[in-house]
Amino acid sequence: MAADALTIIPGAVLRNLSDKLYEKRKNAALEIEGIVKQLATAGEHEKISAVITLLVNDFTYSPQANHRKGGLIGLAAVTVGLTSEAAQHLEQIVPPVLSSFMDQDSRVRYYACEALYNIAKVVRGDFIIYFNKIFDALCKLSADSDANVQSAAHLLDRLVKDIVTESDQFSIEEFIPLLRERMNVLNPYVRQFLVGWITVLDSVPDIDMLGFLPDFLDGLFNMLSDSSHEIRQQADAALSEFLQEIKNSPNVDYGRMAEILVRRAGSTDEFTRLTSITWINEFVKLGGEQLVPYYADILGAILPCISDEEEKIRVVARETNEELRAIKADPAEGFDIGAILSIGKRELNSEHEATRIEALHWFSTLLARYRVEFLAYLNDIFDPLLNALSDPSDAVVLLVLEVHACIAEESHHFHHLVSYLIRTFHNNHVLLEKRGALIVRRLCVLLGAEKVYREFSTILESEIDLDFASVMVQALNLILLTSTELGELRSLLKKSLVDSCGKDLFQSLYASWRHSPMATISLCLLAQAYSHASCVIQSLGEEDINVKFLVQLDKLIRLLETPVFAYLRLQLLEPGKHTWLLKTLYGLLMLLPQQSAAFKILRTRLKTVPFSENIRRTSSANPYSQILQVTEDGSRNQDTQNYSAINFPSLLLQFENMQQQHRNHLKGQLQSRKSASAATLSQVFSFFSHI
Repeated sequence: MAADALTIIPGAVLRNLSDKLYEKRKNAALEIEGIVKQLATAGEHEKISAVITLLVNDFTYSPQANHRKGGLIGLAAVTVGLTSEAAQHLEQIVPPVLSSFMDQDSRVRYYACEALYNIAKVVRGDFIIYFNKIFDALCKLSADSDANVQSAAHLLDRLVKDIVTESDQFSIEEFIPLLRERMNVLNPYVRQFLVGWITVLDSVPDIDMLGFLPDFLDGLFNMLSDSSHEIRQQADAALSEFLQEIKNSPNVDYGRMAEILVRRAGSTDEFTRLTSITWINEFVKLGGEQLVPYYADILGAILPCISDEEEKIRVVARETNEELRAIKADPAEGFDIGAILSIGKRELNSEHEATRIEALHWFSTLLARYRVEFLAYLNDIFDPLLNALSDPSDAVVLLVLEVHACIAEESHHFHHLVSYLIRTFHNNHVLLEKRGALIVRRLCVLLGAEKVYREFSTILESEIDLDFASVMVQALNLILLTSTELGELRSLLKKSLVDSCGKDLFQSLYASWRHSPMATISLCLLAQAYSHASCVIQSLGEEDINVKFLVQLDKLIRLLETPVFAYLRLQLLEPGKHTWLLKTLYGLLMLLPQQSAAFKILRTRLKTVPFSENIRRTSSANPYSQILQVTEDGSRNQDTQNYSAINFPSLLLQFENMQQQHRNHLKGQLQSRKSASAATLSQVFSFFSHI
């Protein structure tokens, strides 16, 4: 066949076709074009094939660069000569031209672009069958190291785009896998090339690029963080156009795209995060039931963005979070509560307060809407929620308490909560000191002060660490005496001598309050059990009156001047009716150092008491049998009216037994320290004796 071609194409033409001078090669190509025209007119297609074979084998695949250049221009000339009949020979013509795109010689690559440009102009839509190969070649040439080759490739690219947009044979289904494969290329020229094609194809009405958006969406988002401003701008423009199409389209595959957006929302690039969270915002508004299986993933992307450094991202993230939380999905329709809770649990460990707060809002929402389902996952989240009570943020702690309060509607959960709090305070005294009041007060508001205090007292009653029990009771007592939230509880305690509910509460608290003498005395003052308070004071021994005791006493004296004890101070106006109150206060005064501020405060208060001449006392060995005879009406002391309801002698015995345990514990500690010191000294002496 090559021999036939040599008889068709004169030898001089073939020599000129491989000449180093472009003009000679061009003139030779024109002659070949004329010869092919004649053969096509005569219908000699076998001879045309022979000519093409000669050009391919002897020229385009030649080791000589000039031969390859001549072969390319010759193939283009053949195509021009064939005109409308070129399509039947494309299978011979196009592949060698495409192979030349990879030639090591930049001039050969340039002529390959020129040749294919001329071929494409002739055959137009007939070469669509080679589109993927042409696209792949152009993709690589767009990043060519030679500027002339790049320029030629751009001209060819524009022509190919024109042909594709007017063709009805283009297969988007066959093209998408190639596009998807190329989308993660980092070369800026290739990226521009790809975005250009995506934009062009999306503009063609008959090509459904939106349907294939999940295949290349991640690549577009990847370009948003490109170092080139132009590429970022082009990618953003393409994404904006697609988002607008999504808003106007009734059928969109939200699910696959949601997965991509969630990943991109965690990007280190600010613009990428903003764009992805904006898309997620629109998806939440538009996606409906399609997004139900992806709610957890979406939430996992939104919550960190709520604390983003960029305000725009924070605003969109908050809006999206509210939109998502407002949707009332049905667990039966794929709404995975467990996955949502898992995300919330993870974000409880976020370093950002705003994110932790929103995670807790989700816990509250799910608990309110899906209580049964929520409690089914309680074992997985209860401990993290308990740990969150140690959060450095007050706002977080208050929200955690709200969640716990909802969970604690079941009694065993409530007991678990209070037990955990006591254990946490035991292990972290700083937390008790700084946050104890906040936590206890909030729990009292949410769950009821009486319920909370009764539970604390019940658990502390059997606390084996006596030192901690004393500290904890003192803390609870101080909260009881100072917090406005516990006003009703104090009112109930004031009725301890006349009301069964008050009596039960008093006895319940007394069971653990006896760990602390000062807490016990405070409780008695609240309950107006003044004679018992006096007996408690009288029972104190030398070991009990230490520095800690005096500090607590100082606090109590100052609290006696607050509105909480206004009723007590008013009772001092009638000393005849409240002699045991006077005896209690004087007892406290006698325990105070005379130079202390508390001593002066209490003594000043007692000096204002209007003592009367007609007060007469009758004494008895048993203080509970004492009756005060007052004024002319002979009415009995208020303290004695309901003593039969509460067995105060028994309570006093319990208090004394508990204090004895504390004394023994203290002695044991001192003995242990002495033994340890003695052992240390013995080791030291032993060491020196061997020197």
